[in-house]
Amino acid sequence: MKNTLKTKATILTASLFVLVACGQKNGKKGTTSQNTVLSEEALYRPYFHFTPEEKWMNDPNGMFYYNGYYHLFFQHYPDSTVWGPMHWGHAVSTDLLNWKELPIALYPDESGYIFSGSAVVDHENTSGFGENGAPPVIAMYTIHNPEKRDNDQVDVETQGIAYSTDEGMTWTKYQGNPVIENPGIRDFRDPKIVRDTTRNQWVMVLAAQDRAKFYRSDNLKDWEFLSDFGVETGAHGGVWECPDFFPMTVEDTGETKWVLIQSVNPGGPNGGSATQYFIGDFDGTTFILDPGFEAELNKRKAFWIDYGKDNYAGVTWSGIPDSDGRKLFIGWMSNWEYAQQVPTTAWRSAMTLPRELRLVKTGNTYQLASQPVRELKDFRARASKKHDIALNTPFVYHTESNAALNSTEISLTLEGIGNGTSVIQLYNKEGDSLTFGLNSQKKEFFIDRTKTGKTGFSEKFAEKKSVAPRFSSSATLDIHIVLDKTSIEIFYDNGSVVMTEIFFPEAPFDTFRLTATDSEAVIKEIAIHQLKFD
Repeated sequence: MKNTLKTKATILTASLFVLVACGQKNGKKGTTSQNTVLSEEALYRPYFHFTPEEKWMNDPNGMFYYNGYYHLFFQHYPDSTVWGPMHWGHAVSTDLLNWKELPIALYPDESGYIFSGSAVVDHENTSGFGENGAPPVIAMYTIHNPEKRDNDQVDVETQGIAYSTDEGMTWTKYQGNPVIENPGIRDFRDPKIVRDTTRNQWVMVLAAQDRAKFYRSDNLKDWEFLSDFGVETGAHGGVWECPDFFPMTVEDTGETKWVLIQSVNPGGPNGGSATQYFIGDFDGTTFILDPGFEAELNKRKAFWIDYGKDNYAGVTWSGIPDSDGRKLFIGWMSNWEYAQQVPTTAWRSAMTLPRELRLVKTGNTYQLASQPVRELKDFRARASKKHDIALNTPFVYHTESNAALNSTEISLTLEGIGNGTSVIQLYNKEGDSLTFGLNSQKKEFFIDRTKTGKTGFSEKFAEKKSVAPRFSSSATLDIHIVLDKTSIEIFYDNGSVVMTEIFFPEAPFDTFRLTATDSEAVIKEIAIHQLKFD
């Protein structure tokens, strides 16, 4: 039966129905014991990071904002907790933190699986799919043909579109698919559409093995190839995937630059999958690196949006109103090295915290900085604040009674860090610990999760600590930490370096400990906020 959900009220009603139905489905399948599921829910199901109600999830897809709702689609296999025939799952939120899962949006068919892609609201009805004056939503995705793949053919992937006339609730696949044929490239996928308002055209970028390919269209159905970018530029440890492309205003200068986000698997800075980015200019046909950025890129080899192991395939929402003005980003919070082995049996993986991207200029180059979305502040329930704490002895914070550090936001500023090492440790009574901080002598941040509890499910998961460069030379360091049961997201130096990693402790962490080897080091200020979600 076709759903035609037209209003916010019916969207929420349908969402609740789906959640109940999913709960019933958990009971019927019987693949895991009730006690195991309850234990996993209590220990590992995040409070405010999106997870599917059950089964497999990977890349975020098709995100758009319209009529008060943030839409999140995602790569989903509803029949197993490992990767399989890809569908587009669907969830909505009004605040980016509380999510309601809706019915599956796109199913595989005789043409193939539904791989990653994007969605836009076609306000001017350039596609002609709109009805009764309401703008259609157009999704563009990769059609992956498993028969051709299994027969070692090259033309496995083509691009198709689907349209929605009820604000993304139901979808119709275009009868003229594929709208872009395969040009003879094995990995040819993940289209991301953006409106180029300067030239009144649709622009699309997709990943093609070792490069990004740009296309244009007037109607979202007929596409013309424009140019390539990226061969021998940036990180090439594996295949390029999941691009994004958009203009941004540079903080303080007011300039406009174009940003290309490009995931790569493998080849990340700490192994496995990760996401890099490039900054330059776009003339409507060709993307050209900014000279200052290119010079710095030649030194660094890659600019990474996150140096942790667990932020991949991230892309941004389309349709954010000018009155908001933010560029909002979310990634898949896992890594292909071990994503299919993590110790959850009802569902697999979560998304990162949604983040606001900022474009800043430092010296002669530009770089992205990230920060948690401002909506997170609305869920602060309790706070512990302290100032001017000398670190000649460790600073230790214990949670009260039965509380834990599993739904917590911590902001702190260190001064006088000099040339030593500042170490933060989270631990519990089971002996699990997560260690992270800064080695100032090496100018290197680090995360060590080798003792975080369950790590033996994959030799890649905790084989070594992760590291990231510190670009600032300041003796002052600000750190913003977000914890949600099985994940940590750390934003250093106003978000210029970010590290995201997951872990699976035997019990929640309940103690925070900070030490510093510099005799002059002090905590200028620290605020520990407990976050409350229904």
